[in-house]
Amino acid sequence: MSSGHMDRRDVARKLLAARGEALIVTGLGSTCYDSGAIADHPLTFAFWGGMGAAAMAGLGLALAQKKRPVLVWTGDGEMLMGLGALATLGTQAPPNLSVVVIDNELYSETGMQKTHTGRGLDLAAMAKAAGFERSATIRTEAELDEWIPKLYKPEGAAFVAIKVNDARYPLTLKIRDGSLLKNRFREALLGSKALE
Repeated sequence: MSSGHMDRRDVARKLLAARGEALIVTGLGSTCYDSGAIADHPLTFAFWGGMGAAAMAGLGLALAQKKRPVLVWTGDGEMLMGLGALATLGTQAPPNLSVVVIDNELYSETGMQKTHTGRGLDLAAMAKAAGFERSATIRTEAELDEWIPKLYKPEGAAFVAIKVNDARYPLTLKIRDGSLLKNRFREALLGSKALE
């Protein structure tokens, strides 16, 4: 059982409601399904079948699109898999990049086994040590409400681990074609000429 008390979908609704025209990259699993269920958007790139790719794709976007806020939105399992990526993100630290880890302390996709964050590992402290200027673990709605506007402002790379409960929801994703997701995102970002 996760130590978080906030509902994952409520957190997702708040994050997505504040996005504006930010570019969002979701990781495998709950963040992908939450984005599909709540607010499918052409400027959201969902890695619904590719664990471990979200953080580095977000870094590439942040470096290429310096005037746009970029938010990587993934789970604790994927972030733990990509600790090398966390080190790269922290040392590059583009000011328009924010990483949001939805942390239920469980590997939800593979059977709800406890992750290392459920055993005390502090991802926000690791991010700070890796070079993120702004880093925090969010446990309450008041903290979440304070942090959401900061995540979409290019004031230095940000990392937050948001502790949520272990509620399960239907796996909702309208588009399950990787090529279509990629092309939709490229066209929304760069215009129709990007596909020529």
